[in-house]
Amino acid sequence: MGRQPDGDRSRLERRRHRWHRAGGEGLSEGLHRLSVVRGVEYADMDAADLLALVRAELAPVAHSLAEHRYLVEVESGRVPVESLRSFAGEQRAIIASDRNSFEHLMYRFPEPPAAGFFRELAAGEAEALRLLERFAAAVGLGREYEPLAGCQAYSAYVAWLALNGSPADVALAFLANLESWGRSCARMRDALRPEYGNDAVAFFGFFARAPQGFEERALALVATGEPSSARRAARLLQAYELLYWDSLADGLH
Repeated sequence: MGRQPDGDRSRLERRRHRWHRAGGEGLSEGLHRLSVVRGVEYADMDAADLLALVRAELAPVAHSLAEHRYLVEVESGRVPVESLRSFAGEQRAIIASDRNSFEHLMYRFPEPPAAGFFRELAAGEAEALRLLERFAAAVGLGREYEPLAGCQAYSAYVAWLALNGSPADVALAFLANLESWGRSCARMRDALRPEYGNDAVAFFGFFARAPQGFEERALALVATGEPSSARRAARLLQAYELLYWDSLADGLH
């Protein structure tokens, strides 16, 4: 994640750790108590508290992503170049779709701060697409590629959010998701750099850290929305992230 002012960062960290304190009831019971959340408890949560709760609830998915077989295989040097071509082909389709989704959100919500937030996300996707082509060339991906349904479910849901979601839904979903995606990209960058070089893996480095101030800007949008809807968006997007990696791994053997 990008650097934050020291006071803001420490305050956010305290809120995140609140959900992980040991206590007699344990984390699972604490979450159950807090997330009778289909109703009134949400009214007492600010955006940072909601993000901390969602991250705690999605910790099992984050754990599955952290230990994912595909990433382990990449780090072990056992992923064939054909699979890396598939990765690049899937990302080419996903990023192009996500860029269009963010541009649509920018026009749906033309007032600040939402318009500027989505404009920055769209510009980031355009830059990511440019960097991806270096990796695609390095692994020999041509222009023809047939995407996998399981991988493209992620961008299909982002497109659904662009049509139907609120700024808060999108902001919380990406706050929850980009942390896991960034860690995965950092691991792929480090694993692939010795063979392909810095230039080819710049795509992964681009996503390894969120833009500076991203969390604060996103939280400002989370605060404008309906918490249960935003929580649902975060849960689904993270599930589609896991499906993306599962679909890539299914093609290994």
